Amino acid sequence: MQGQKIPATVITGFLGSGKTTMIRNLLENANGKRIALIINEFGDLGVDGGILKGCGIENCEEDDVIELNNGCICCTVADDFIPTMTKLLERADRPDHIVIETSGLALPQPLVAAFNWPEIKTQVTVDGVVTVIDAAAVAEGRFADDHDKIDAQRQADESLDHESPLEELFEDQIHAADLIVLNKADLLDEAALETVRKDVSERSSRQTNMVPASFGKIGADILLGLGVGSEDDIANRKSHHEMHHESGDDHTHSHDEFESFVVEAGDVNDPKAFAENLKKIIGEHDILRLKGFANVPGKPMRLVVQAVGSRIEHYFDRPWADGEARSTKLVVIGVHDIDEAAIAKSVQEAA
Repeated sequence: MQGQKIPATVITGFLGSGKTTMIRNLLENANGKRIALIINEFGDLGVDGGILKGCGIENCEEDDVIELNNGCICCTVADDFIPTMTKLLERADRPDHIVIETSGLALPQPLVAAFNWPEIKTQVTVDGVVTVIDAAAVAEGRFADDHDKIDAQRQADESLDHESPLEELFEDQIHAADLIVLNKADLLDEAALETVRKDVSERSSRQTNMVPASFGKIGADILLGLGVGSEDDIANRKSHHEMHHESGDDHTHSHDEFESFVVEAGDVNDPKAFAENLKKIIGEHDILRLKGFANVPGKPMRLVVQAVGSRIEHYFDRPWADGEARSTKLVVIGVHDIDEAAIAKSVQEAA
């Protein structure tokens, strides 16, 4: 690999779009290619990295899964990402391909721009930016505002904010993409999926290929080998943050409207009942995302719990390792001012 740039794929997408599931499927179908993963999570408990580490898949070594839990990768490029990349490139057994999973709150543009740093640019190129979208959520209007209504409100109130931060983030991830994966397409009929395609395409001036997927299943030949060199095209992928600065507006990229915390609970005796109880808690407290691991007495394997809105899935992924504490820990992500104490109490009672 010396003398040849290592291709890197940036995988971005909103909370719960299915990025980690897609990456696991990618590893299972990598055709012997050694892939290094850099996982950036929002929250202190490394759930996504934990699902991928020691996964038992060929060429998926623990040393090839690197977790960055110190904050949104787009805000810690100099402090975290660049040193991590440097150490990875100094290894004798360099990977064939690097896959970077951003936090659901990350702006892709600063990360792509970081590949122009001198110590990175000579050795790595961005093969492509892949944005994963929860097509079922978009079909429900979760990220689609009523633009006619907003325009009418603007005319009546000049002080109205131009866009919600959530929608800006969604559009920035679309605008940065070289490939858009419309995940969870199995939950939609053809007409609904076509409506989602139209909605997504209208959110960016760039025309980007879109492919449907179910359960994150998409071929490595589609995801890898795009050969775009996205870092050379960064000027055409400006975020709302950058465009506001260009126009002289005082605009900051902030995650203050989101909060995350870890809840520790007791053993889970009935996974199905636990999931149903969590669904009620999510609805009562407007939780955006919930994910983690649980211990089920009598079962040698740990239970993975993943929730996006009211949709919850749970499954056993691997045996608990020797010396690993068998416990139940969940990351909860919600909007600002969520009632942490009440949620923690409810989760603990639900176990």
